Amino acid sequence: MKAVATILGEVIVDQIDKPAGLPAGHVLVRTEYSAVSPGTEMIFIRRSSDQKVIMGYSAVGIIEALGAGVERLAIGQRVACYGAPYVRHAQWLAVPSNLTAAVPDGVDPKEAAFAGLGAIAIHALRVADLHFGESAVIVGLGILGQIIAQIAHASACPVAGLDLNPERVKEMKRYIPYAYDSQELLEERIQLMTGGHGVDSVILCASGPGEELMNASMGWIRDKGKIVMVGDLSMSYSREAMFGKEAQVLISRAGGPGRYETDYELRNTDYPIGFVRWTEGRNIAEYIRLLAEGRITVKPLISHVIPVDEAGKAYERYGPGSATLGTIFKYDDDPVGAEA
Repeated sequence: MKAVATILGEVIVDQIDKPAGLPAGHVLVRTEYSAVSPGTEMIFIRRSSDQKVIMGYSAVGIIEALGAGVERLAIGQRVACYGAPYVRHAQWLAVPSNLTAAVPDGVDPKEAAFAGLGAIAIHALRVADLHFGESAVIVGLGILGQIIAQIAHASACPVAGLDLNPERVKEMKRYIPYAYDSQELLEERIQLMTGGHGVDSVILCASGPGEELMNASMGWIRDKGKIVMVGDLSMSYSREAMFGKEAQVLISRAGGPGRYETDYELRNTDYPIGFVRWTEGRNIAEYIRLLAEGRITVKPLISHVIPVDEAGKAYERYGPGSATLGTIFKYDDDPVGAEA
């Protein structure tokens, strides 16, 4: 079957084995679409060695087989799924059912393909611990920042966004009016929206050297406010500025509790809801619910739908200053042709 891989800084469409021997608790998914996570995947490409790595972690497709013990899912059902190494840019996926969410008929599968980024966005907001009416600044308005901003806005939290790319700012303004490519204008908005107290949280989806941005964020938050790291940003900042606000600097790891845990993922052992309310699987389901209820929309953010055979071209669009937001790979409709 076809899969998208990186090796020595290049992207290739490789042929790998189709999953065989479906483990208990897993489902076999025939992929319809998989979504590119540009921040993570561009890092993989830049750092790739002579060891081939299959990329991707967010997709949607149709269940073709069920492993032993799978409940509440059925063959022929469409599911969104998240989490490498089970979910990749590949034609067939063997996914723990904990890492899936049923997709209702009214939800566009192209939007559902971003379930992984949706779960990451939701978990970042949970780490920020924003409550009704509390305010946030989102820095970095790529596809992930845009999703975070929409979900925060849907939760009745005042939101402002910052990105140096005016095209991304323009895109966010279709849904949330307070988006800026100027730090000065953002700071004026923070004063107005918070009565001069500062925002409750700054969520950083940017990447690269972070000292200047971290110190600026210390000035934007209220006393005892939070800064949440989502992007690959270096964490250098002024202790004095942090002390002055008694600020909290937090990092958001992936899509929620359960991520990277062998028992939860590989062995498909769910956490009791009374002890872990929001696992990564439940966050995936919440993203799909938000789409189904029309509270957020990702469709206008999808810049390109590309046949998987042409995947290499997709990453060329994500250079410095790129306005490209969402990219998804489309797979063969015919499952018979995917056997090789």
